[in-house]
Amino acid sequence: MRISDVLADLQPDFPTLSPSKLRFLEEQGLVEPRRSPGGYRQYSRADVERVRYVLAQQRDRYLPLRVIGEQLAALDRGEVTEAVTPRLATSDGERASLRSAGRHTVASLAEEAGADVTLVAGLAEAGVISAGTGGHFEPWTLEVVRAAAGLAEHGVEPRHLRGFRTAADRQVAVVEQIVAPLRGQRAVAAQAHAASVAAEVGELCARLHTALVRAGVADFAP
Repeated sequence: MRISDVLADLQPDFPTLSPSKLRFLEEQGLVEPRRSPGGYRQYSRADVERVRYVLAQQRDRYLPLRVIGEQLAALDRGEVTEAVTPRLATSDGERASLRSAGRHTVASLAEEAGADVTLVAGLAEAGVISAGTGGHFEPWTLEVVRAAAGLAEHGVEPRHLRGFRTAADRQVAVVEQIVAPLRGQRAVAAQAHAASVAAEVGELCARLHTALVRAGVADFAP
């Protein structure tokens, strides 16, 4: 597969994937496509699934590339049970990637999260989640709704969660400030590096927040 073929296969799931990102992953040793006699990169199906694994770990778990590389090395050595397997290309004639892209509405978010529609609508009204173009919500909002539904069982209402969104926005601002010098460079490698640094710093911010909250509630238990 050529780079254009890889992009066509993966971009429905990862719209921001670019040739420079693929080259950056190769520079980091995460994927090693073969070269044709003319010097063009040639990706095998296994190479494509490695790229898919890397991108999914970055998007869904905010893992830094170093950690993802360690996971891939463990997979190569057969030390873990998680496997990098190909995905079903179509389901009932529709690309599976489009079905899993998470184009949620208020109703579908509530249904998939097992939450009340009024809760999801309240989260949107409070600004905790927001719909994009076409009135659809991004995939990550599903996890927010699930967490909010759990908090609702303890009497926490959507309006009480505005502070969480404000705190998250402040952390995102910190990440943006850190990667701004990289994003200001025109080199494609710098742009790919900026995305990697943003993912890693974002994960560190999340871990710091979790550690602080756990420390704060530790004294509440006998």
